[in-house]
Amino acid sequence: MSTDGLQERPAPPQGTLNTDENAYPEDTFRILLATDNHIGYNERDPIRGQDSINTFREILQLAVKHDVDFILLAGDLFHENKPSRETLYETMALLREYTLGDRPIQMELLSDPEEGKAAGFSFPAINYEDPNFNVSIPVFSIHGNHDDPQGAGPQGALCALDMLSVSGLINYMGKIDLPVNDADAQNTGIAVKPVLLRKGNSRLALYGIGNVKDHRIHFELRSNRVRMFMPKDKDAWFNILLLHQNRVPHGPQQFVPEGMFDDSLDLVVWGHEHDCRIDPEPVAGKRYRITQPGSSVATSLGEGESIEKHVALLEICGKEYKMVPIPLRTVRPFVVDEVSLEAAAEDEGLDLNDKMAVSKFLKNKVNELIQRANDVWDGRNAKALQEGDEELPRMLPIIRLKVDTTGVSEMSNPVRFGQEFQGLIANPRDVLVFHRAKRPTRGGKVTADQPELSIDDPSLTTSEKLSRVRVQTLVQEYLAAQELQLLGEAGMSDAIELFVDKDDIHAIQNHVSTALKSLMKGVQTTGGEFEEEDLEDIVGKVREKHEKDYLEKHNGGRSTKSKGKEKATDADRSDASVESMMEEFDLGPSDIDDQESEAPPPPKKTAARAKKPAAAPKKAPAKAPARGRGKKKVVSEDEEDEGEEDYEEPEEEAPKKRTNRAAVLSKTTTTKRAPAKKTASSSKQATLSFAPSGRSSTRAAATRAKRKVADIR
Repeated sequence: MSTDGLQERPAPPQGTLNTDENAYPEDTFRILLATDNHIGYNERDPIRGQDSINTFREILQLAVKHDVDFILLAGDLFHENKPSRETLYETMALLREYTLGDRPIQMELLSDPEEGKAAGFSFPAINYEDPNFNVSIPVFSIHGNHDDPQGAGPQGALCALDMLSVSGLINYMGKIDLPVNDADAQNTGIAVKPVLLRKGNSRLALYGIGNVKDHRIHFELRSNRVRMFMPKDKDAWFNILLLHQNRVPHGPQQFVPEGMFDDSLDLVVWGHEHDCRIDPEPVAGKRYRITQPGSSVATSLGEGESIEKHVALLEICGKEYKMVPIPLRTVRPFVVDEVSLEAAAEDEGLDLNDKMAVSKFLKNKVNELIQRANDVWDGRNAKALQEGDEELPRMLPIIRLKVDTTGVSEMSNPVRFGQEFQGLIANPRDVLVFHRAKRPTRGGKVTADQPELSIDDPSLTTSEKLSRVRVQTLVQEYLAAQELQLLGEAGMSDAIELFVDKDDIHAIQNHVSTALKSLMKGVQTTGGEFEEEDLEDIVGKVREKHEKDYLEKHNGGRSTKSKGKEKATDADRSDASVESMMEEFDLGPSDIDDQESEAPPPPKKTAARAKKPAAAPKKAPAKAPARGRGKKKVVSEDEEDEGEEDYEEPEEEAPKKRTNRAAVLSKTTTTKRAPAKKTASSSKQATLSFAPSGRSSTRAAATRAKRKVADIR
């Protein structure tokens, strides 16, 4: 850490660098900035599936072309928390192809190379300090909200970046150890330790804060509990902070204010926001500036994504820096526009009641957008040819036309409309989006279907409201206020919870599809003909029956009445299941206390069930013909026994032992407990022999046919 003997040059104005690039090449850091690569986004799409990985390849090629010292990524390298094997394979192959080699590293590591390394292993955290690797371009990255650490195993929370880090392909920084209990949350904040680098006389400090919940980082910054470990002569260092949080306000504490960082910083690289604002922007009252590179692939069809995508070449010499935006050529062109049919009717005489005329008008607009997108691509190619690069084949553009349908009674199907543009655009299914202008109502605000949320209690303080925010509780309260006509509240609530907590992107789609099929089947089985007016009542009855069956199936056979009683205490129980991000606000009871308080009732149920096997052999002969029912009964009893183990042994190791294999073993042991039923069923099966009887009947039929033919002849 000693920096004695270094010679400093007088610092020119902030944010500028000498235009002579060869003035001090041995003292100049050359860094490639990028963020929000979202590798693996839409990978199942036959057209856009490879967009993210192709652009990431281009970023690595730009790093080699511009001879950078290292690459700096500000989060969301992967689009999903658990990227697919194909995504991991391609990412690791690209990193190995472009970042490993015998090119010497021109910078020196001054911080501890062991800081942040994998516990229990000897290799360092910084890959180019490992003698077993030949690294030519180091990659430093923090995690984002899409690829953040999850789980609580022996190694702590892990993410995909941990896999790349231990394999020696990237240097993972900015991982925050979250508090385990309430006491730690009140006494510990966020500690940020830098990676200190030196190249010639220039010294660079890299600080990374991976994504955490917005309300927590807001609280930590406001409470001055973000501790940044800086060198003693911090003003002689160029300090960069990598951040991945909301920059645009989404609520009182659901963003990070731009002016809440340490005054010693020189540059903040802001990830998470996808619109490209790569030129450094000043912050009122602060000396540092903020650069927002934006995403390298469009993950939504908003206007911010349509801005041309860039990465940046950052050059740092002493306390001076210069940033050069570099456009990305492999990004699919994206054009967004908006049209009002009412305005078109006034200006061009469009007949809003003629669906064919409206459809033709929209097709012409889409064709104009396609031409604009193709012109953008041709302009990129022409510029690249002037710079000596090769021409790239034209890609299908992404087109989004927002249509204001105010005053139009009926519109055509947007999916069917997009089918006519197959092979011309990359997103034919969602090229159109319809919306209507909001008209003022006489009664003021519309309060229909607005739930009374438990967190809206005026007697609660702000910290208490934050501690009560639970996805499951909010979803249940919201769905209860909507009066769903087709989907059940319990099943929909569970599907949304899987989507949010377990990152199951297909949970809602699968539930809706299954529920609708089951509902249609239930209506059809009612039989007979009925009037259209009676359809709503029939659907309501079928939905109630399915809701009851769902609750009984997912709650161990409990009745809906007991489920209703439990719903009254869901809000109270959710208060106890405090997330790690919110533990500094809530000092209420923990989950373990709730489990212990609920532990006494289950043993009574086991005692009651223990009497059933004794009586089972007496009834076995009478129930022998209904073999299927007997098996189902045994399995359901076993599943209830497994559920009771959670209450009797609320230790952490118990859930780990509940695997699929254990469930199979438990079913086999259950069948052994009821030998009478098993014997009856097996003996019954022994008397059935389908194959021989089938063959004998076939041969007999053939013999009779031959005899008839002979008689006819």
